[in-house]
Amino acid sequence: MARGDAEFVEFARASSGRLVHAAFLMTGDHHLAEDAAQTALVRTYAAWSRVRDNDAYGYARTVLVNHLVDSWRRPIREYPSDDLPEQRRGDVADEVATRRWLLAILGTLSPRERAIVVLRYYFDLPEAQVARELDVSVGTVKSTGSRALGKLRAAGVAEPETHGTRR
Repeated sequence: MARGDAEFVEFARASSGRLVHAAFLMTGDHHLAEDAAQTALVRTYAAWSRVRDNDAYGYARTVLVNHLVDSWRRPIREYPSDDLPEQRRGDVADEVATRRWLLAILGTLSPRERAIVVLRYYFDLPEAQVARELDVSVGTVKSTGSRALGKLRAAGVAEPETHGTRR
């Protein structure tokens, strides 16, 4: 963790309940209160180097109030409609079945193989980037990825497509 992060985590744990309660009292809505308190904590974290030695809770409370007042001044304009937008989704049961199948197939891989396959083919990252993110060598990414694809082929899964020419 970066310098001061532990102090902020302690502060956030100690004050988040009070911030949510204060926001609820101002909004009357639990969901809006949680969102406002989260926003206040995020903005407090952004200024943590300046705030932590002073009254951090006072700063967070001020941010919370300012955020809520701003949202009242500039409300989001929503216009209800009787017409629902078209949804391009197929059958939900098919999506659930596909998701379960994918998780079962990925479950046959080791954690490192799974991470490499997801980073490499789902996020379409180049091998060098995958190696940096996993803190392994490019050769390890290549060999482990090859081994994982071999397992997937043996299970009857086609090789994932990459969107770019990076391979």
